[in-house]
Amino acid sequence: MKCPYRKKCGGCQLQNLEYNEQLSFKQVKLIKLLGRFCHIDEIIGMEDPHHYRNKLQAAYTSRGGKIVSGLYQSSSGKIVEISDCMIEDEISAKISSTIAKLIYSFKIKPYDPERGVGFFRHVLVRRGFGTGEIMVVLVTKSGEFRSCRSFVNALLEKHPEITTVVRNINDGRIRLSLGKQNETLYGDGYIEDILMGLRFRISPCAFYQVNPVQTEVLYGKAKEFAGLTGNETVIDAYAGTGTIGMIMADGAKKIISVESNSDAVKDARVNAKNNGIKNIDIYCADAGKFMVELSHNHESIDVVITDPPRAGCSRDFLHSVVTLSPKKVVYVSCNPETLARDLSYLVKNGYKVTAVQGVDMFPYTEHVETVVCLSREKADDYVRISVHTKDLQTKAN
Repeated sequence: MKCPYRKKCGGCQLQNLEYNEQLSFKQVKLIKLLGRFCHIDEIIGMEDPHHYRNKLQAAYTSRGGKIVSGLYQSSSGKIVEISDCMIEDEISAKISSTIAKLIYSFKIKPYDPERGVGFFRHVLVRRGFGTGEIMVVLVTKSGEFRSCRSFVNALLEKHPEITTVVRNINDGRIRLSLGKQNETLYGDGYIEDILMGLRFRISPCAFYQVNPVQTEVLYGKAKEFAGLTGNETVIDAYAGTGTIGMIMADGAKKIISVESNSDAVKDARVNAKNNGIKNIDIYCADAGKFMVELSHNHESIDVVITDPPRAGCSRDFLHSVVTLSPKKVVYVSCNPETLARDLSYLVKNGYKVTAVQGVDMFPYTEHVETVVCLSREKADDYVRISVHTKDLQTKAN
C-alpha cells in the first residue's frame, strides 16, 4: 500500500520501504546505537501496520472556497489536505472530515498560525480501541464560540458514536498544542479504554500511547523484564495515567507512581480505584526532583521503571537512580538516541544492560520504541536506602 500523500506530508518517513524493510531499518538503527551494551533482540512488528493510531490531530484551512482538513507539512508548516491517512484511525478521520464541513457551514474562521488570526485551531480525536468510546476535542482561541450548541448537536447527529465533546482553549502560537482550559460540551469530558485487562480513564491533556495493539506488547515485555515476585517496591517514573505501574501492581508488593501532569495524576487516581488496585501510591511531582528527594530518605527500592519523553531522563533523575541503587531498572524509551546517552551513564555507574527489545509502535515512521532491562552489577557497590513516602508532601489525595 502506497500513500498518495507521501511526497507532500512528510509525516511517514519510511513510505518508500516495504514493511519488512522498515523493520530491518529500525533493527539496524538499534544495533548501531545500542549494540555496544547488549545483544539486541529482533524487533517486534505488527501483523497489520495500518490505521493503528487511536489519536488523530487535524488542522483546518480555507482553500478554494471550502474548508479542508489535514496535517502540517513537516518541512514548510503548510497544511496538506488529507482525507485518507493510512495510519490514522478511520472512524476518527471521518469525524475530522465532518468537522471541516461544519466549520464551513457555520462560517467559523480557521486559525492561521502565520498571522495568528482566526478562531478554530484544530481538532483532537481519541478513540478507545478496547471500549469504542470516542472523545472529540475542539481546540479554539478564547472568546465566544458562536452557535456552539448547534455545532455540537450537528456533529453528534452525524456521528452518534461520539461519547464526549470538549472545547479546549489555546491562545498560544504553537501548532497542534493544547491549552490548559477545558470545557465539557457533551458527555463526561473523558473516555476510557481497556489495556491488558485493566480499564483506564483518558482526559484531553493526559498522555496515552497511540498504538494500543503494540502498547500491550511493549508493556508486556517491560513486565517480563521487571521479573516481579510479589515482594518488590517499584517506582513508576514519568507515569502518565499510571498504566505501566498498574499493569505491574499484581506482581509487586508496592507501586510508587510519579507524574508531573496534574490531569494525568487525577486520571491515575481514578484508574487505581476503578481497577481495585490498593498497593499503589500516586504522587504529582517532577520525576527527577521526586527521585532526588527519595535518595535523601530511607526505604528500599527494588525496581525503577521509567518511561520518559523524547528528551530522555534528566541527569538528576539518573543520579538519584544510582543513589537509590535498585536491583533492576526497566527503561521504556521512544528515542534510541537519548536512550543510548542515558544507558551510558547508568553503565558507568554500576549497572549492566541485560536485555534490549525494540517494538515497532509507529509503522511507516522513523520512530521506534525500545524497552531495556538493566541490573545492578555488584550488590556490594550500593548503599541501601529507606524512604518514608508518607512524609513527602506531593502525594495525591
